[in-house]
Amino acid sequence: MPDIPREFRGVWIATVANIDWPLSATDPWEKQKLEFTRLLDYYKKNNFNAVIVQVRTAGDAFYPSNLAPWSKYLTGKQGRAPATSENPLTWMIKETHDRGLEFHAWLNPYRATMTLETSELSPEHDYNKHRNWMLKYGSKWYYDPALPEVKAHLLAVISEIVDNYDIDAIHFDDYFYPYREPKLEFPDKASYDRYKKPGQSRDDWRRQNVNDLIFALNQTIKTRKPWVQFGISPFGVWRNQSKDPKGSPTQAGQTNYDDLFADVLLWMKNDWIDYLVPQLYWSMEHRLASYRKLADWWSNNSYGTNVYIGNGPYKIRDDSDAAWKNPAELNTQINYARTLPQIHGNAFFSAKSLYVKNNDIADLLRKEVYNEPTLPPSFEPKTPAVIEIPVVFDVKTNAQNTQISLEKPVDPAIRYAMVQGGNDLTTLQDQTIHTAWVGGSRVRYLEVPSLNTDYLAIRWIDHYGRIVQTQVFQTPKTTRP
Repeated sequence: MPDIPREFRGVWIATVANIDWPLSATDPWEKQKLEFTRLLDYYKKNNFNAVIVQVRTAGDAFYPSNLAPWSKYLTGKQGRAPATSENPLTWMIKETHDRGLEFHAWLNPYRATMTLETSELSPEHDYNKHRNWMLKYGSKWYYDPALPEVKAHLLAVISEIVDNYDIDAIHFDDYFYPYREPKLEFPDKASYDRYKKPGQSRDDWRRQNVNDLIFALNQTIKTRKPWVQFGISPFGVWRNQSKDPKGSPTQAGQTNYDDLFADVLLWMKNDWIDYLVPQLYWSMEHRLASYRKLADWWSNNSYGTNVYIGNGPYKIRDDSDAAWKNPAELNTQINYARTLPQIHGNAFFSAKSLYVKNNDIADLLRKEVYNEPTLPPSFEPKTPAVIEIPVVFDVKTNAQNTQISLEKPVDPAIRYAMVQGGNDLTTLQDQTIHTAWVGGSRVRYLEVPSLNTDYLAIRWIDHYGRIVQTQVFQTPKTTRP
């Protein structure tokens, strides 16, 4: 059987300010759960294969943590635990995996607060526990990226998640040093004077601070669980050509390298990240930052890293750029990205933009572009991984279920089984795919909805996303209805 073409199809589920989920922080947990599963079902139906869920918005947490208070966006008040014995993050991951979707845990590292109003912060928030870590800039408080204690704290935050949860990736977005405020300098002079190397400019020193965190994070994640990916979604422009001949033909007002002090090309060159999702939230021919030109540029500057394009459906029918009034704009963008050799998929900001509104655009997407389900890209482990191949010894089918029994408990490194049926071997590719998540559970058998076909194929997929085995069986006719 031929391999399935891979493509990342992700959607950001933003929890900050209750943008996507939960719709209300004061709703009962059971209602919030229902909203979350409806979101998952919607994107599963539209043949997406990953969700990028914000689990830390600003020094808070959507999970029980020793390092941060509960988020007010989950419970209405920072530090207040949800009224359930269930761990929200464990539950969200299980629901996501049960649908065959990847779960990418999205965190904001340096943003400490959303406003300067601090009276409602929990006593457990770092603003109250470590005021010396904080710098006030514009309308928010930020962690000072230069402090060794801040770096150690952020590594501990990530370690807590990687150690305790069955996530597929750690994901950062575009907020490193904050976007520049007009006529206002980020107030880190004292740290610069204390920590700079001789002759090091403030800009280079800031970039070094971020580089040090990214490098250490990669080491931390891969030491604990080598299969957990580390992905970053930066602002869409690295540098303008006017600043650097290697830059893109754009006129962005701010850029990663010069304003956010995020040297994303270095991270790809040094293999510190597994994937990059530049946010190209502009139309195809935007005058200052063309989606087409930027997609070309990132494809030519990937350094072997998986690049997915970040698309902005939130702009559809809601932007001064007239191009977003065209219902075909989003599909045109995805189809264009597919022509580029180093682009391996897309992610969409944000969930409500195609779920709450623009359902017609989501329908177009499913009919014209995402008409078949597919797997996200796999990646190779940096050190050899020995994985025991599952051996199937029995398959039973009745009107409701197809049961697959294994010779012995499945290796925890097997993430899931993908089961397809067909009445002859040539049609196996064309049938509905059922995914059965088995990650870490050491199951002896699994069950999928009944296929009622003459043949079924089982693809075993490991936690690096690789198909480690494909097995084809003739369905026993005696047990079929």
